[in-house]
Amino acid sequence: MIDKTWSSAAEAVADIPDGASLAVGGFGLSGNPIALIEAVLAQGTRDLSVVSNNCGVDDWGLGILLGAGRIRKMTSSYVGENKEFERQFLSGELELELTPQGTLAEKLRAGGAGIAAFFTQTGVGTQVAEGGLPRRYDGSGGIAVASPPKDVRTFDVNGQRREFVLEEAITTDFALVHAWKGDRHGNLVFRKAARSFNPLAAMAGRTCIVQVETLVEPGEIEPDAVHLPGVFVHRIVEVGEVEKRIEKRTVSGSAR
Repeated sequence: MIDKTWSSAAEAVADIPDGASLAVGGFGLSGNPIALIEAVLAQGTRDLSVVSNNCGVDDWGLGILLGAGRIRKMTSSYVGENKEFERQFLSGELELELTPQGTLAEKLRAGGAGIAAFFTQTGVGTQVAEGGLPRRYDGSGGIAVASPPKDVRTFDVNGQRREFVLEEAITTDFALVHAWKGDRHGNLVFRKAARSFNPLAAMAGRTCIVQVETLVEPGEIEPDAVHLPGVFVHRIVEVGEVEKRIEKRTVSGSAR
């Protein structure tokens, strides 16, 4: 029996060193592995290169690592509601590799599947393919580091010649993931929107660390109900039900 359970989030992330690369699940504030993020913050790890759809908000999710100055680089598709993210990027404190959302998802999936790179039409004819996107500013409004041009090739698709840009897969040293339920073998079930980037981040991490709300015994999850098999998971921690925040709450006039 392969028991992948760890007793605490702190123990599970204890060997993440300064300068590590992390793939982190979550979409907006849905499915953020907040217990693992807080454990990384508490142990003082810094100079991190993080791949995640966005960076939480100023006081939640990855935003707490960003606010503490622990993140050197973000690879994301969305800056979102995080004012500190914007400030650090424009001031030259933070490097940002801005990536189309679907491309980012496929780069993570490809990394987990052992695919080195793939061609996509997304970004053709823009700075995504041609280069020149700001990655780091110099603090005075100038660009210190810009994205390089990418390989563009033409393929026959449905009888038409179309251009495609080459995108390299992403793998990271570690992955931090939130799941609703998991067993001791690491088989996972995600709930609703939390399923978005969490399985992809899990696949891309060479060491995948998962927080689950409910831990069950092997065999208690029906095989057809497994969203991500335990082959991608290395450590699993039960954290119980976690706070689930909403970025912007919209209610009817009568409910105000």
